Amino acid sequence: MTGHDVQRLRVVFRIGHSVQYISHLDLVRAWERALRRAKVGLAYSEGFNPRPKLVFAAALPVGFTASAELVDILLEQPMDLVRFAAAVKAQLPAGLELVSVTEVSTALPSLPSRVIAAEYRVAVETDESPARVQALLDQLLASDTLPRVRHRPEGAKEYDLRPLVHRLWLIGLQEERMAIGMVLQANAQGTGRPDEVMAALDMAEKVRAIERVGLLFATS
Repeated sequence: MTGHDVQRLRVVFRIGHSVQYISHLDLVRAWERALRRAKVGLAYSEGFNPRPKLVFAAALPVGFTASAELVDILLEQPMDLVRFAAAVKAQLPAGLELVSVTEVSTALPSLPSRVIAAEYRVAVETDESPARVQALLDQLLASDTLPRVRHRPEGAKEYDLRPLVHRLWLIGLQEERMAIGMVLQANAQGTGRPDEVMAALDMAEKVRAIERVGLLFATS
């Protein structure tokens, strides 16, 4: 942090269906636009192209919704939290919802450096019984390895999905759909994707919605 950063606000927000297909860059721009229109006293980076200091905990894959995303917003002009929340809520586009805002120390480590895992809720439509789906989850968790291939612009990369799956469980029926919960690793050592877990379960075509419900952070 620089000497111009006098206040660090941590915002929890939701990403709804109407914006689930925008890129992370577009999400950042939407927040920047809303904050400027709300006349928030943002702190800016130095250099030829100064940008507002917004630090998102983790980029959300395109196509997912989210209920507890986190962004730290650096201000050079302190602002009352209630006034900040009211002003920003009025400017956020449909599909983005500010849930809460708290002030945290500017000396704390950055959000991305503390993320270790993410929790997801995956809604599926399937004729399989809950007992059968639970058996599939148990079978995956009992596997020693889960060799997968991740296709990227620079080429295909083989990797082992199994160590990236921390927890996997059947939530039950929700709105006539079966819901599966999972906690997947999300850090510099590797990031698990819920759609790839569903593919490993041979249930990729049954997925109807994926929501990131929370991020897990290192405690030390």
